[in-house]
Amino acid sequence: MKRIAIIFWMLYMLFFAIPFPMILYYTINSEYDITDLKDKNPWLVLSVLAISVLFWTILLAGFFQKWVLSVFVKKHRLEKLLVNGIRREAKILSVSKVSKTGDKYDAYELDLSVNNLADTEIVLRKVRVTDSRPYERRFEAGKKVDLLIDQELKHVPCFIFASTKVAINTKAILLGVLGWLTMLALIIGYYIYAYQSESFGMGWRFMSFAHPLIVCSTILLLYHILGKIVFRITEKKPDKLNQIRFKGKRAAAKIVSARQTGRLMNAQPVIHFELEYTDDHQHKYHKGLEKVVNLLDLNSTQQERIDIFYLREDPESIAFASDINEKS
Repeated sequence: MKRIAIIFWMLYMLFFAIPFPMILYYTINSEYDITDLKDKNPWLVLSVLAISVLFWTILLAGFFQKWVLSVFVKKHRLEKLLVNGIRREAKILSVSKVSKTGDKYDAYELDLSVNNLADTEIVLRKVRVTDSRPYERRFEAGKKVDLLIDQELKHVPCFIFASTKVAINTKAILLGVLGWLTMLALIIGYYIYAYQSESFGMGWRFMSFAHPLIVCSTILLLYHILGKIVFRITEKKPDKLNQIRFKGKRAAAKIVSARQTGRLMNAQPVIHFELEYTDDHQHKYHKGLEKVVNLLDLNSTQQERIDIFYLREDPESIAFASDINEKS
């Protein structure tokens, strides 16, 4: 249902970006007064033409990057992780099969126990893996698998299985290139059609800021910019919690105080904790941290100590151990 809604809104927005401006333009300009074309400023016309070409060029470059180049970028990142990743042995705590009948390969979600880059044990929840060799029975509770953890933690994924094979989906690349070439051909074709049907022997004087060549490209470029803004906001990048998860050290923090903030998240209270803890250099820190606490677990706020993780290079960056092990 969600996918259908996304497709609907994409088609809806596309209608107002391409067909709608064309319908308006050719309805309003169904009858040309050729004498008006002679009076147009040629430099203004050429400027409008140049702007339209620039906008379409930016759009084409963006689509080529998204449909073709991004695949090679992801492949390069994974290959780099395979070479430079820090190897850690992980124990499989639990296995849940998520593939459906008829799928080419079996897929599982694993809970893994592994030492992070600071040699502190963490639990990774619901790690998805596709098993291309089920006869080896590699993914069973109690067995061990090797992971490669990214040292820089700048991109997702932060880790991969050491047995991961990286390959390019040739079919997807060909479809991306074909789609891009089709888009390029349509744009060039429309420039040729507009010139032949609207110039009346006077060159590009028919071009204006109301012409679909610039209106459509402007609307699509605005969509493109808006999409990039939304993508950057929602893009899966390693956040601070992931930094602490994979580089953090465990410590027992003293709960100085715990009070309700008055805010709720998913009908559960948000509690503000004041904590005291020391790092592995015996430096003491005092830090406030908020946490959503289940109503049935409010008595945990009365305990004397609680486990946290902190970054060695930035000891004031902390997270509750329970959050580290609950979210992957």
